[in-house]
Amino acid sequence: RLVERSVGVFGKSGTGKSFLTRILLAGVIQHDMAVNLIFDMHNDYGWEVVDERGPRAKGLKQLFGSRVAIFTLDEESSRRRNAKYDHVVTLGYEGIQPEDLAMLKTTMDLSDSMIDAAYELQKMWGKTWIGTLIEASSETMDFLKESASINMPSVLALKRRVQRFERFGFLMPQALDDSAQRILEFIEKRKSVVLEFGRYGNALEAYILVANYLTRRIHEMYVKKVETALGDESMEPPQLLITIEEAHKFLDPLIARQTIFGTIAREMRKYNVTLLIVDQRPSGIDEEVMSQVGTRVTALLDNERDIAAVLMGISGAGGLREVLARLDTKQQAIIMGHAVPMPVVVKTRSYDTEFYQSLSGTPGGSDGSSTPYQSSTPDDRDSRRIR
Repeated sequence: RLVERSVGVFGKSGTGKSFLTRILLAGVIQHDMAVNLIFDMHNDYGWEVVDERGPRAKGLKQLFGSRVAIFTLDEESSRRRNAKYDHVVTLGYEGIQPEDLAMLKTTMDLSDSMIDAAYELQKMWGKTWIGTLIEASSETMDFLKESASINMPSVLALKRRVQRFERFGFLMPQALDDSAQRILEFIEKRKSVVLEFGRYGNALEAYILVANYLTRRIHEMYVKKVETALGDESMEPPQLLITIEEAHKFLDPLIARQTIFGTIAREMRKYNVTLLIVDQRPSGIDEEVMSQVGTRVTALLDNERDIAAVLMGISGAGGLREVLARLDTKQQAIIMGHAVPMPVVVKTRSYDTEFYQSLSGTPGGSDGSSTPYQSSTPDDRDSRRIR
């Protein structure tokens, strides 16, 4: 039931959201509940990372081998970390739409008039509009000023903003291949894909741009395939779970209705696509989108607005507030919503050798468990509230 609707992993900074998400994803892959597309902002999921306690923690590629593929935007970073990647992603300027820039409105300080100018330039120059704008000479700009009824101060300001894209090595006038199509090919073979951002993960505009660009393309392909199948499940693409971090940047109330991620959340699996959103500020996510997040896995939160956002629509929310605020900082969370019959506090498994061994056996793990969690033993007061 976990992947039947979108999932949220929430918690303040330092509560282990990445490890919690990795455990969830491992369970989804182990039980073949869905194929995953993971936009890995800080290289936390695909290949091994150094645990804050000291030892190296295995990535999904090392746990599941050929069932997981690593795509990278930063080949140099992947090589430096000895990550065994399957494909290097490049994106062409010609694939970027004005709506992709609208997602970057806050991050890149784009005004409404700049977005309007982007649409006008696309009408004039077609697919090459961004490349043409970046390379535009003073003569081109003068010609544009004389020949079009367009807000030139906005065009000039937009030109300065999009010239920042030149520092992203994965962006080029023409992509080396169709990365969205390559990702879809792996997904159709039921192979999960982790897209590593390398050094570009520190640039929020790169993360938002790439995640929106690729998700929009893949969603379009999924819609066509589901509609072509005409209800024949054997012809439909596999259930896809898309993981994004810093989710409030994609699902802010001002833009959620126009973004592909808002669309996916509202569709509720209509086209076999759901979201796994990871965020430390759930109050920044559009209320309508939050209402469509079926299962909420929530670690410690201490901001009242964030707590209220997570508990929105949950039965007995008043009694859960104190429980949520009193969770341990690490390895404890509340699971609420669609995947469980009632809210329950869990102690998350340690991400260690014992966990790795549990994944190597039959579905359910070598220890016979049916979930990547261990039950917690909250005190009596917590238990009464949860019931």
